[in-house]
Amino acid sequence: MTQQAVTAGRVREVFRAFLLLGLTSFGGPIAHLGYFRTEFVARRKWLTEQAYADLVALCQFLPGPASSQVGFALGLMRGGPWGAAAAWLAFTLPSAMILVLFAYGAFLMEGAIGSGIIHGLKLVAVAIVANAVWGMARNLCPDRQRATIALAAVLIVVLFSGPLGQVAAIVAGGLAGIWYCRGQASFPDSHLNFSVSRKAGGVAFLLFLIFLVGLPFMTWATGSQTLDVIDAFYRAGALVFGGGHVVLPLLEAEVVQPGWVTSDEFLTGYGAAQAVPGPLFTFSAYLGAILEPEPNGLVGAGLALLAIFVPGFLLLIAILPFWGAFRQYATAQAVMRGANAAVVGILGAALYEPVWTSAVLGAHDFAMALTGFVLLTAWKIPPWLVVIIVGLGGLSVSLLL
Repeated sequence: MTQQAVTAGRVREVFRAFLLLGLTSFGGPIAHLGYFRTEFVARRKWLTEQAYADLVALCQFLPGPASSQVGFALGLMRGGPWGAAAAWLAFTLPSAMILVLFAYGAFLMEGAIGSGIIHGLKLVAVAIVANAVWGMARNLCPDRQRATIALAAVLIVVLFSGPLGQVAAIVAGGLAGIWYCRGQASFPDSHLNFSVSRKAGGVAFLLFLIFLVGLPFMTWATGSQTLDVIDAFYRAGALVFGGGHVVLPLLEAEVVQPGWVTSDEFLTGYGAAQAVPGPLFTFSAYLGAILEPEPNGLVGAGLALLAIFVPGFLLLIAILPFWGAFRQYATAQAVMRGANAAVVGILGAALYEPVWTSAVLGAHDFAMALTGFVLLTAWKIPPWLVVIIVGLGGLSVSLLL
């Protein structure tokens, strides 16, 4: 059998494996990493336990969707560039398609029942984001230094609203980490082998910077709404540290504050995104489909979906050839600890505005949101089931009161 046939067979294998995961992987990025370990370490034995831990450490170190980056890297390792593309498509498209269909059916949400469902989904968003803040704070702010960095991030975001405040908070957190976050345990030591040359890594990093810096200038020079949309979602994907839920405040600043999407539409889609499997970043497809003005619909969904994933993948490719040496520097690890603590603060600020203020309008709403939070944290109920329970509860509250 030729090498080309072997590669093609592996690409098909990658696609089938990740398509099944894309259809069944509920629970968010941390749960996805558990699914991947079971499938590719325990069952298929594509890599060792230690190598998988190292890969997870790498993807958590970088901005972007950690679970999707792990899946992309696994596809790259197994089937080369086409394997990486197959892994991303198979894992991403099921939830993206569901959310686009949900966007097209938004007109069905008119009337008392529709308004009640929307309100229930907004209460789900309160519970989901509160759970994310709670879990991330426990893991990323275990000491007073990082808790203080998180608090400072909240203050920065409150004083400087919009993307500028969030970027400033992350930068300040990273700088603070250099002084206050040294001395913790290092990342696990092992070796990962990918067929990515240093030249390819350098090109990927150059492209990442060109898009990050060049898109705003191109948008300003041309006045193109299409470029503006691509720039907004690319920037959100490039600045997300700490997991899928952190994209919430970034996207809110990019699409709600300019008036492209209403706050109600935003939170309704975010609540719906909790009920589907696959990466939370596919929320971008829903937003792209409902944007006003154009591009929207299928074109807007496709542009938003690609733009938000591309920066994380470019950074992953860029660092793969250099990761083994770079990860040993204590300063690099300290910067990331500080940045991750700042992320907790950014998400905490988003929990209040717009999530809480838009959804919790009285004691009954508070009770439903708290119910969802307890179901997630204490009872460990799957998020998709919490969506159904709290969504129906919110509907009942809206119709009966």
